[in-house]
Amino acid sequence: MAAIEVDKLQKSFKKVDVLKEVSFSVEKGSIFALLGSNGAGKTTTINILTTLIKADAGMATVDDIDVATHPGKVRQRISLTGQFAAVDNRLTARENLKLIGDLRHIKDPAKTAVRLLEKFNLVDAADRPVQTFSGGMRRRLDIAMSLIGSPSVIFLDEPTTGLDPEGRNDMWQTIRGLAQGGTTVFLTTQYLEEADQLADQIAVLHQGTVVASGTASELKKLVSGSRIDFTFATESQRNEAEALLAHQYEVAASDTVTLTVTTDGTSSQVADLFVQLRDSHIEPPEFSQKTPTLEDVFLKLVGTTKEGK
Repeated sequence: MAAIEVDKLQKSFKKVDVLKEVSFSVEKGSIFALLGSNGAGKTTTINILTTLIKADAGMATVDDIDVATHPGKVRQRISLTGQFAAVDNRLTARENLKLIGDLRHIKDPAKTAVRLLEKFNLVDAADRPVQTFSGGMRRRLDIAMSLIGSPSVIFLDEPTTGLDPEGRNDMWQTIRGLAQGGTTVFLTTQYLEEADQLADQIAVLHQGTVVASGTASELKKLVSGSRIDFTFATESQRNEAEALLAHQYEVAASDTVTLTVTTDGTSSQVADLFVQLRDSHIEPPEFSQKTPTLEDVFLKLVGTTKEGK
């Protein structure tokens, strides 16, 4: 069952084509990541799906409701957390939650506030002004406010921007908890590790076009082979190894003593590298093998798109 369906969505601002026939589907109860660099069209896509702006062409539905023809019904089903926490700094966490509860006309705003303060580990700070909160705490409160009214789909536009590593990890746990509770999470991010850690499905958006989509594992298969970092005792040994292997492999000097060699990932080719180095008496004391990452995938896709291939 799809929570979100997008088909050939297009949007231009003046003469700039921001979205060019974007299509994807998001399963209910899943975490979906729209991955892309600044200006790729991520926020524009969210703004269309949350009825803030209208598309020029194409179709989009949320819970089988057309966002263009029934925006009011869509808004009743969704919640949006933007790139910056939309909280009132002068109010306490409890007061912020009760305020949103009143605006959404829920039965018992105070009781709902207590429940969400517990859920997002904000009980000890419940009656402190939000202006005293850390960035991670403000983000947690922002998402807690977004959950009032039990939306079936929550949109998180780059939710960990500006957070320190601890705050980012806390936010990841929060997002996982939302999905485990049955909420569909639509996430945009520039952080490749974030998409790899969280998303059930990923779409890569570049220059207004979805250039690839699938699970993290499926996307990584788009990059063949693996890389091996050889760390030598001296710079001269690294130079010898580079001269030896460059005629057969793609090599790059990472630093003064480290050489990165790209292989096809087969055991025979990896073994050949070590045999050649051993026979030339320049065996490295250290090495590490790296499998393809989402960063490799992203750079490959962006580079291919730029070259027009």
